[in-house]
Amino acid sequence: MRRLLICLFLPLLLAACGAEPVWAPDDAVARAVYSSKAPPSITLFTVISTDTGSGAHSALIIDGVQRVLFDPAGTWYHPFVPERNDVHYGITDQMRVFYIDYHARETYWVLEQTVPVSLEVAEVLRARVEAYGAVPKAFCSNSVSTILGGVPGFENVNTTMFPKALSRAFGELPGVTRAEHYDGDPDDNSGVLMVTPAELRAGVTPTLG
Repeated sequence: MRRLLICLFLPLLLAACGAEPVWAPDDAVARAVYSSKAPPSITLFTVISTDTGSGAHSALIIDGVQRVLFDPAGTWYHPFVPERNDVHYGITDQMRVFYIDYHARETYWVLEQTVPVSLEVAEVLRARVEAYGAVPKAFCSNSVSTILGGVPGFENVNTTMFPKALSRAFGELPGVTRAEHYDGDPDDNSGVLMVTPAELRAGVTPTLG
């Protein structure tokens, strides 16, 4: 599936879950807003080592009035997806696939857990991630669990630094479903960089390999 990617980060530093503020302009965010029209839901992604079974990263997709990705201290980037402090806007179905494929490879697999919520809960969580700020390295699970904790329906989610502990708590929520994503692509991500940032700025169309 790596041929699908237009992502520009090479190499990946997946194991490092700095708090470097990023703030896309208002017009970019407004243009990117995407509504899936699906019932409201919250999805937790947990990236897990295929060698040790340890958790490496946690992230959330919040699907409410619009669909956003909260990728705390993550390295995923796409030129058509504006970011504000770890919140990515314009998460279409294709971008969601890109995100999963970016992480799944021979050394990591991705656990996807989704739970239905009310629109009100989805919007509360979107407001929380937008207000949280840039997340420091290694605090991905801490930030996600802090954001979820205390929100109606997520009372059992305690603050944790560990992706798999967060995943276990999330997995106990009523109505949760799961999917597992594996990919045998090499860890060096050869072939991911199809076009340089300079070419993108010049208006060159990315090529899918």
